[in-house]
Amino acid sequence: MEMPKASEQDKERFRRVVPDHPDVVVKPMFGNLGAFINGNMFAGLFGSTIGVKLSDADRNVLESSERTVPFGPAERPMGGYTGLPEVWNEEGDGDDTRARAWAEKALEYIATLPPKEPKARTPKARTPRAAAK
Repeated sequence: MEMPKASEQDKERFRRVVPDHPDVVVKPMFGNLGAFINGNMFAGLFGSTIGVKLSDADRNVLESSERTVPFGPAERPMGGYTGLPEVWNEEGDGDDTRARAWAEKALEYIATLPPKEPKARTPKARTPRAAAK
């Protein structure tokens, strides 16, 4: 499975699209970026594609009215996420406004979910030290 890397321009655009909210955290993920609230990802960047996780109703509206794309690897797109239309990457600032609006809807939806519990760390197996000579 090939993992496309986002360009610096793609990352800048993603940061412009992600809502400015004090609880939003943007962090790197496999050479791309993800935007999280309460530990739950509401938007991600995969190569040049921005994906958002929306309520079923909002996802149906977006997917039925725009040329959306699968989000994630072609072999295994991320379930529940919709890739914003690729043509929006090329049409300029007006489309950043549309992308921002959908990212805001994704943030509002995901913020209603319970916070994600951090995974419990499993202790590393201890290896016996070489016997002292």
